[in-house]
Amino acid sequence: MIRVRVPATTANLGPGFDALGLALRLHNTVAIEAAEEPRIEIEGEGAVSLPRDPSHLAYRAALAVAGAGTPRGTAAPRAFHLRQHNRIPLARGLGSSAAAIVGGAAAANALLGGPLDTQALIDLCAGLEGHPDNVAPAVLGGLVACVTTEAGKIRSTRLIPKRLRVVIAIPEFAVSTAEARRLLPETVPFRDAVFNVTRTALLVASLVEGRTEMLDEATRDRLHQPYRARLVPGLEAVFAAAREAGAHGVALSGSGPTVVAFGEAPGIGEAMRRAFEAAGAGCRVLGAEVDTEGTVVERDS
Repeated sequence: MIRVRVPATTANLGPGFDALGLALRLHNTVAIEAAEEPRIEIEGEGAVSLPRDPSHLAYRAALAVAGAGTPRGTAAPRAFHLRQHNRIPLARGLGSSAAAIVGGAAAANALLGGPLDTQALIDLCAGLEGHPDNVAPAVLGGLVACVTTEAGKIRSTRLIPKRLRVVIAIPEFAVSTAEARRLLPETVPFRDAVFNVTRTALLVASLVEGRTEMLDEATRDRLHQPYRARLVPGLEAVFAAAREAGAHGVALSGSGPTVVAFGEAPGIGEAMRRAFEAAGAGCRVLGAEVDTEGTVVERDS
């Protein structure tokens, strides 16, 4: 059985909408082996709600890899036995769907002898998931900048941030990615586009150089967070509480509702938790480091 470890991801990081993603040391594991009939086991987050049939995301991704081709002389398995242990919360903006898809695909790819290289794996997973800014950092680790070309190709590059501690505030309610997308306008003022372009450039430079004093300004956004705030009660208060508690920068994680703050001050998580609770939402807080390894094959036995 092949087992892989896949990190959570936080996308956008404020201004880098659909362009930036960061891998975090909060992991799911997916184990897989060939089988005569589909068999799916789930532990942890989503153990009650996730399907245990071939519609399961990780299983679908494994089938997609098998369908993409196997090494010459090797027959594709009839089915898979898949075990998934989830630590990444579902529907909270931490890349749980990307982790499932990448986990299933990477495990099947390793099981089948590696018919897909890294770029092909990213392309396949992004096609299934729809968001390369989650998929690419889940595969590669670190801070990833990515684009989808007009020809539909994924282009990405991996960077390693310096001195970055992430505090994660996860409210108890979920946000639909589709609904969060629906709220976004088709056009934005030119000045807002310029605002985000300049801060995205500053954000990447600040993270790579470890210039944490720049992150407060560099994580500001006008393209998506103001429009999505209605889906996350208390969002601006949570941002303000994190900054007041000493966060260098703060952002909505993906489409939310999770908020990520960058900083080492001990009161950041508690401040965000209290702000969410004041808005009527329970909240759990986690601390995480940046995951620089991405998806890793842990065991081959």
